[in-house]
Amino acid sequence: MLMHPFLDIPYNPNLGHFLGGFDIYDREESLGVELSEYDPGCPSDREFLISRFVVKRFAGLSYRHKFVLFFMLGEALDGDSKVFAEVFEHDPISPSLLPPGWDEMKDPKAFFEDVYVKLSEAWVEDLYKASQEDFSTW
Repeated sequence: MLMHPFLDIPYNPNLGHFLGGFDIYDREESLGVELSEYDPGCPSDREFLISRFVVKRFAGLSYRHKFVLFFMLGEALDGDSKVFAEVFEHDPISPSLLPPGWDEMKDPKAFFEDVYVKLSEAWVEDLYKASQEDFSTW
Protein backbone atom coordinates (compact mmCIF):
# COMPACT_ATOMS: atom_id res chain seq x y z
CA MET A 1 0.00 0.00 0.00
CA LEU A 2 1.33 3.42 -0.94
CA MET A 3 1.93 5.49 2.17
CA HIS A 4 1.51 9.23 2.55
CA PRO A 5 4.80 10.96 1.71
CA PHE A 6 4.93 12.87 5.02
CA LEU A 7 2.79 10.86 7.43
CA ASP A 8 2.67 7.23 8.48
CA ILE A 9 -0.78 6.62 6.97
CA PRO A 10 -2.03 5.24 3.63
CA TYR A 11 -2.06 7.78 0.80
CA ASN A 12 -5.69 8.52 -0.07
CA PRO A 13 -5.84 11.93 -1.78
CA ASN A 14 -9.07 13.79 -2.48
CA LEU A 15 -10.03 16.79 -4.61
CA GLY A 16 -9.30 19.15 -1.74
CA HIS A 17 -5.61 18.33 -2.08
CA PHE A 18 -5.53 20.32 -5.32
CA LEU A 19 -6.77 23.44 -3.52
CA GLY A 20 -4.22 23.41 -0.68
CA GLY A 21 -1.99 25.94 -2.41
CA PHE A 22 -4.87 28.42 -2.41
CA ASP A 23 -5.50 28.23 1.32
CA ILE A 24 -5.39 31.80 2.61
CA TYR A 25 -6.21 31.04 6.24
CA ASP A 26 -4.05 33.34 8.37
CA ARG A 27 -2.53 34.68 5.12
CA GLU A 28 -5.41 36.87 3.97
CA GLU A 29 -3.18 39.96 3.80
CA SER A 30 -0.45 38.29 1.75
CA LEU A 31 -1.57 35.32 -0.34
CA GLY A 32 -5.21 36.41 -0.11
CA VAL A 33 -4.43 39.81 -1.61
CA GLU A 34 -2.33 38.20 -4.34
CA LEU A 35 -5.03 35.68 -5.27
CA SER A 36 -7.75 38.36 -5.29
CA GLU A 37 -6.13 39.72 -8.46
CA TYR A 38 -7.12 36.57 -10.36
CA ASP A 39 -10.44 35.08 -11.42
CA PRO A 40 -10.36 31.26 -11.24
CA GLY A 41 -13.28 31.23 -13.67
CA CYS A 42 -11.20 32.99 -16.37
CA PRO A 43 -9.24 30.46 -18.46
CA SER A 44 -6.05 32.56 -18.71
CA ASP A 45 -6.06 33.36 -14.97
CA ARG A 46 -6.80 29.74 -14.20
CA GLU A 47 -3.82 28.60 -16.28
CA PHE A 48 -1.49 30.81 -14.25
CA LEU A 49 -3.05 29.78 -10.92
CA ILE A 50 -2.80 26.08 -11.71
CA SER A 51 0.80 26.33 -12.90
CA ARG A 52 1.93 28.27 -9.88
CA PHE A 53 -0.18 26.88 -7.05
CA VAL A 54 -0.92 23.30 -8.13
CA VAL A 55 1.81 22.01 -10.44
CA LYS A 56 4.65 23.56 -8.41
CA ARG A 57 3.08 22.48 -5.12
CA PHE A 58 3.28 18.80 -6.05
CA ALA A 59 6.71 18.92 -7.71
CA GLY A 60 8.34 17.07 -4.79
CA LEU A 61 5.99 14.09 -4.84
CA SER A 62 7.23 10.74 -6.05
CA TYR A 63 6.07 9.48 -9.44
CA ARG A 64 3.83 6.97 -7.66
CA HIS A 65 2.13 9.63 -5.55
CA LYS A 66 1.63 11.77 -8.64
CA PHE A 67 0.09 8.83 -10.44
CA VAL A 68 -2.36 8.08 -7.62
CA LEU A 69 -3.31 11.76 -7.34
CA PHE A 70 -3.76 12.07 -11.12
CA PHE A 71 -5.76 8.83 -11.33
CA MET A 72 -8.08 9.99 -8.54
CA LEU A 73 -8.69 13.27 -10.39
CA GLY A 74 -9.47 11.40 -13.60
CA GLU A 75 -12.02 9.24 -11.82
CA ALA A 76 -13.62 12.32 -10.27
CA LEU A 77 -13.87 14.00 -13.67
CA ASP A 78 -15.69 10.93 -14.99
CA GLY A 79 -18.14 11.02 -12.07
CA ASP A 80 -20.77 13.36 -10.69
CA SER A 81 -20.11 17.04 -11.46
CA LYS A 82 -21.61 18.15 -8.14
CA VAL A 83 -18.48 17.11 -6.25
CA PHE A 84 -16.50 19.94 -7.83
CA ALA A 85 -18.78 22.64 -6.48
CA GLU A 86 -18.81 20.94 -3.08
CA VAL A 87 -15.01 21.03 -2.75
CA PHE A 88 -15.09 24.82 -3.18
CA GLU A 89 -17.79 25.33 -0.53
CA HIS A 90 -16.61 27.04 2.63
CA ASP A 91 -16.58 24.80 5.69
CA PRO A 92 -16.70 27.02 8.80
CA ILE A 93 -15.25 24.21 10.92
CA SER A 94 -12.24 23.66 8.66
CA PRO A 95 -8.93 25.36 9.48
CA SER A 96 -8.55 26.29 5.80
CA LEU A 97 -10.01 29.11 3.76
CA LEU A 98 -10.21 29.71 0.04
CA PRO A 99 -10.22 33.23 -1.42
CA PRO A 100 -13.54 35.10 -1.31
CA GLY A 101 -15.85 34.31 -4.20
CA TRP A 102 -14.21 31.03 -5.16
CA ASP A 103 -17.23 29.16 -3.81
CA GLU A 104 -19.35 30.99 -6.41
CA MET A 105 -17.39 29.78 -9.43
CA LYS A 106 -19.77 29.15 -12.34
CA ASP A 107 -18.03 26.02 -13.63
CA PRO A 108 -15.87 24.43 -10.94
CA LYS A 109 -15.47 21.27 -13.01
CA ALA A 110 -13.68 23.33 -15.70
CA PHE A 111 -11.12 24.32 -13.06
CA PHE A 112 -10.34 20.67 -12.35
CA GLU A 113 -10.38 19.76 -16.04
CA ASP A 114 -7.66 22.35 -16.55
CA VAL A 115 -5.75 20.95 -13.57
CA TYR A 116 -5.93 17.53 -15.22
CA VAL A 117 -4.60 18.86 -18.52
CA LYS A 118 -1.76 20.82 -16.89
CA LEU A 119 -0.71 17.88 -14.73
CA SER A 120 -0.82 15.48 -17.67
CA GLU A 121 1.63 17.77 -19.46
CA ALA A 122 3.89 18.44 -16.47
CA TRP A 123 3.94 14.86 -15.23
CA VAL A 124 4.02 12.95 -18.53
CA GLU A 125 7.25 11.09 -17.69
CA ASP A 126 6.25 10.32 -14.10
CA LEU A 127 2.82 9.08 -15.16
CA TYR A 128 4.34 6.85 -17.82
CA LYS A 129 6.90 5.43 -15.40
CA ALA A 130 4.22 4.63 -12.83
CA SER A 131 1.93 3.10 -15.43
CA GLN A 132 4.64 0.54 -16.26
CA GLU A 133 4.60 -0.85 -12.71
CA ASP A 134 2.31 -3.25 -10.91
CA PHE A 135 0.24 -0.98 -8.64
CA SER A 136 -0.53 -3.84 -6.27
CA THR A 137 3.10 -3.85 -5.16
CA TRP A 138 2.99 -0.27 -3.90
